[in-house]
Amino acid sequence: MITAVRGIRVGHSTDPIGLTGCTVVLCPPCTVGSGEVRGGAPGTRETDLLRPGMLVEEIDAVLLAGGSAFGLAAADGVMRYLEERGIGFDTQVARVPIVPAAVLFDLGVGDPKARPGPSEGYAACDRASEHVEEGSIGAGTGATVAKVEGLSRAVKGGVGTAALEEDGVVVGALFAVNALGEILGEDGEVEIGVRPGPEEGGEAVTPPVGNTTIGVVATNATLSKERAQLLAQAGHEGIDLAIRPSHTIWDGDTVFSLATGEVDAPQAMLERLAAKAVAEAIRRGVRLAEGIPGVPGVGETA
Repeated sequence: MITAVRGIRVGHSTDPIGLTGCTVVLCPPCTVGSGEVRGGAPGTRETDLLRPGMLVEEIDAVLLAGGSAFGLAAADGVMRYLEERGIGFDTQVARVPIVPAAVLFDLGVGDPKARPGPSEGYAACDRASEHVEEGSIGAGTGATVAKVEGLSRAVKGGVGTAALEEDGVVVGALFAVNALGEILGEDGEVEIGVRPGPEEGGEAVTPPVGNTTIGVVATNATLSKERAQLLAQAGHEGIDLAIRPSHTIWDGDTVFSLATGEVDAPQAMLERLAAKAVAEAIRRGVRLAEGIPGVPGVGETA
C-alpha cells in the first residue's frame, strides 16, 4: 500500500447511493510535493503552486474526488480539518493548509446531483489510517473504465494502491481509475477491455466526457521540488503502461508526488519504481472494483 511510506495515511468518504465519493492522502510534516497534469479535460486545484519556482514546497494533504468540478469543494473540508490541528503554511497571521486536489467525472452514473463536499472531505480525513481500502470506494465509487465504445460497454473502475521497496527506498502509489481507455496487463496486452456489444458497422459512438485517472505517488526519499516533479512525470509513464489510450482529450489525468525525506535515492531508481507501482495500483483498482447497475466489475455480468 502507499502507506508503506512511513507517515502517509489514507481515508475515504463514500456515497454508495449517489455513487460518488472522495479520498484523502494525509502527509507527515515537511513532505515536499509536486505534480503533473496531462490530457484535455482536467479538474484541479492548487496545481500551479506545485511547479518548481513557486513559494511553497511542502504539501499537507492531497484530495482525490468524484463529482467533476463540483467535487473540488471537498478540499475545503480537508483544509478545515488541518487548520483545526495547526497544520499549514505559516503566513504569520494564519496557517494555510496546502491541499492540492484533482477530480474525476462520475456524474454519468448514480445521482448526478450527488457530489462530495466539505463535510465529505473532513470525514475522509477523520477516517484516515495506514490501512487502505481498495475497489469501489472513495473517489473510485462511481469510476468506470474501457469507455471507448460508450458507457454501455464499460467496466467498473475503482481505487487501487501498490508499493515497491528496494534497498530501503519505498515508492507507493494510490490511484482512482476512471479511464476512457482499456486496462493493460504486465505483458502490454488488454487485460480488461470493452465488453462485448453489437456487431461492428453500427452507428458510431462518441466517447463520453466522463473520464480521468487521478492519483498520488509517494516515496520516503529526499527530493527537491524539481525532482518531485520528475517523479510525478514518471507516474504518468505508469499510466501509459496500464491504460490504452491514456491522456486523451477526454481525460484529465493527474499525478501528485510526495517525498517524505527519510533516505537518499537515485532519481532513476525512483522513476522506475514509480512507473511500476502506478501501473499495479491502476490494475488493482479495476480488478477489485464491484459492479454497479449497468456497469459490471471484472468477471461480473451486466
